[in-house]
Amino acid sequence: MLTTSPQAGPGHRLVDLSSSSPRSALRVGRPLQRHVPLISKRSLVLRSASETYSRDVTAPRLIQHKNEAYWFYAGLSQVYDHIVNPGHWTEDMREAALVPAMLDNPDLKVVDVGGGTGFTTLGIVKAIKPGNVTLIDQSPHQLAKAKAKPALKGVTILEGDAEDLPFRTDSFDRYVSAGSIEYWPEPQRGIKEAYRVIKEGGVACVIGPVHPSFWLSRFFADVWMLFPKEEEYIEWFTKAGFVDVKITRIGPKWYRGVRRHGLIMGCSVTGVKPKAGESPLVMGPKVEVSGKMNSNPLSFLLRLIMGTAAGFYYFCVPIYMYLKNLIWPKNWPM
Repeated sequence: MLTTSPQAGPGHRLVDLSSSSPRSALRVGRPLQRHVPLISKRSLVLRSASETYSRDVTAPRLIQHKNEAYWFYAGLSQVYDHIVNPGHWTEDMREAALVPAMLDNPDLKVVDVGGGTGFTTLGIVKAIKPGNVTLIDQSPHQLAKAKAKPALKGVTILEGDAEDLPFRTDSFDRYVSAGSIEYWPEPQRGIKEAYRVIKEGGVACVIGPVHPSFWLSRFFADVWMLFPKEEEYIEWFTKAGFVDVKITRIGPKWYRGVRRHGLIMGCSVTGVKPKAGESPLVMGPKVEVSGKMNSNPLSFLLRLIMGTAAGFYYFCVPIYMYLKNLIWPKNWPM
């Protein structure tokens, strides 16, 4: 069942595809915790990096840094498609998440930012000619897996930074980024770049995590990486200049719509670029630059180990939910 909510704020819409249960449909009708008005005509200015977040930023989020993420994926890339995607980012979730991106013409030019091993790109090339698709990621280890996929032959594959894309303004018709925003030190900057690189009338689609409400899941999520709240996505898109901002909720079928543990792939957020040119949002210098060590080696190693250990919790959660789905009565709330 697909349900839309007019309560998601002016100019915004919330859609839930994470479950077909009546309980999930009822949950869609709840308004987001805070509504964000559409952007004004004058530019917005953020005076510091901390203003790109609408909640406390003291959580460690040990892997939400470019260098830690680089080495985290150096190892994870070897098994990513085999152990991560089956539990968090399935093919049916991918198809549902890409519907709002409006990949409705094979001649559209599409960029897949943070595309990693190319799993999301495989969904894109089902609708778009491979020669019109560009995949970019900061991890050469992930990109090596993408280059090995026969279906991605013809796709342009580049190494680069989501917060500083190597493309001209107004270059693409569609922007897609799945499973990447959680590693951006400044998500607002990344979404500002999404606005810049697409053409007037183009659609940007960011697919990513949602913040958990259950205390234990929230602890591990905040130690590991960024799990945004739904209203934060709306705020980032709106501040960047997007209009017609929408959120589509997604999730593994065996979760039965449960979202209290958070989801590594929990929503697909889209916005339309109203006019050509750069974003009206003005920001200062980047907080982090790829390839530059931001801490001493010992601190870096500790962050990487502790962050990876926290991430292991989210390897266990989908297994727990899968087993619970098998034994839990279908008419009982999960």
